[in-house]
Amino acid sequence: MSVAHALPTIVAGPVVTTALAADLDAAGFTVDRIDGLWGTEAAASLHRGSRVAALRALAARETTPLTTLATLFVLGLPVDRTDAERAFPSTGLDAVLAAGLLRIDEDRDDTGLPDADHVLVHPTVDLRPYAFVDDLGAGSWWIVSDLGELALGTALGEEHVLGIGGASTTLSGLQVPVPVRRVLDLGTGCGIQAMHARRFADEVVATDISRRALDIARFNTQLNGIDGVEFRLGSLYEPVAGERFDRIVSNPPFVITPRREGVPAYEYRDGGMVGDALVETVLRGLADHLEPGGTAQLLGNWEYHWGVDGLDRVRSWFDDAHGLDTWVVEREREDPPAYAETWIRDGGTKPGTAEFDTLVDAWLDDFATRRVTGVGFGYVVVRARTGGTAGLRRAERIPEALGSNPAGLGATVARVLDAAEWLASHDDTALAAAHLRVAGDVTEERHYWPGNDDPTVMTLVQGGGFGRRVDADTALAAFVGACDGELSAAAIIGAIAQITGVDEDALTADLLPRVRDLVLDGLLLAPTS
Repeated sequence: MSVAHALPTIVAGPVVTTALAADLDAAGFTVDRIDGLWGTEAAASLHRGSRVAALRALAARETTPLTTLATLFVLGLPVDRTDAERAFPSTGLDAVLAAGLLRIDEDRDDTGLPDADHVLVHPTVDLRPYAFVDDLGAGSWWIVSDLGELALGTALGEEHVLGIGGASTTLSGLQVPVPVRRVLDLGTGCGIQAMHARRFADEVVATDISRRALDIARFNTQLNGIDGVEFRLGSLYEPVAGERFDRIVSNPPFVITPRREGVPAYEYRDGGMVGDALVETVLRGLADHLEPGGTAQLLGNWEYHWGVDGLDRVRSWFDDAHGLDTWVVEREREDPPAYAETWIRDGGTKPGTAEFDTLVDAWLDDFATRRVTGVGFGYVVVRARTGGTAGLRRAERIPEALGSNPAGLGATVARVLDAAEWLASHDDTALAAAHLRVAGDVTEERHYWPGNDDPTVMTLVQGGGFGRRVDADTALAAFVGACDGELSAAAIIGAIAQITGVDEDALTADLLPRVRDLVLDGLLLAPTS
């Protein structure tokens, strides 16, 4: 039977976190070394919620500080006190206990008295290595969060502080890799976005409504030797009222949750508002907190209502936000039952139980009150324009697989914003005079009917970024193929018109709008000066 324990306070001074980092480093507590302990099959099994394969692999190994740390903080299982003491030679076990990362549980003998020969040390948090690559290169950190469902053996508590998941890595990869002075991480959680933001910012302000989340985030920055991050307690923009930032990043608590008694409201994902009102509030507040030229990258959910497109609803949230470029990318869409089941399971309530069925019913009742037909998930990118040029207003669905982006989509986001600004300041005459270049990751696919010399289908394929695939006719394919920066767009169009015998003005009118799209999407590159 699982035993509930109060969530510990996570706090330690720099002397302790420095020593702890030295112990983790000395033990080889890295992603590669841990994966090597039990192999890819066991790692995949862990991801599915089973520790059996990993434990079998560890049983065949001698006990070392690395196996002890992996058992405690990755598998969430207790170890003997003697082994725990060996794992923290610099920090000392007592200091790790005082920091709130571990707790002591003495076994009892037949008389009910403590068994001095068998003292177990239990983890109170999840602490694991994290490796990443961004535009500055490869990096690695250790990240503390709360124990997950596998370690707890129960559903998560409402004050749970989440570790790194798919949404975390998606947003960190979206962050624009351009140096700035000041960044706001709205709803920092365990602090991972603030830590990534600090690599490109002079200072970061990280906010959260959860004091426990701020304690853990502060601990994570100290453990990894990251300075320049200020932590503030409060809801949404309240802690930064009247302040502006060069960049705002946020993985807000956007999960749509019924506001009904008996439905858990997890601080890490539930913003306490009805439907998608929290995402709307965050997006509407951007204009008041971005410096001119500043950008925002966020994740979010939005509802589809009967007869109302979800992306149209998101567009409407920016109707009064003059001076903002907006770009919404929907990556997924779920029907109401699937959405409810996903997030109920995420909280640790298992299908097939009465509790699960009751929660699904509550979710569907809530959706029915607003006539919700689906929920979209994706990214929102915003820029505060500095000039009076026409704004970017783009909302699109990209459910397909993306291109190859080892460092994430941040560089792609920056290129799209730069391209949008360039296009806004270049009318068709200026575009025709520009010397464009085809991006280095663009290839062309051609398909032929057997025996035919002419292709029936031509497709321009983007290798990186969003992996866009653009259908092309002969004229567009020829134009892109000739874009090496030597000739102007007008000169290329003129040559194609002469070779194919078509009217040059008609060809220009046909190609230039499509060329604009290719520049915006990054398949063609505008001049840099």
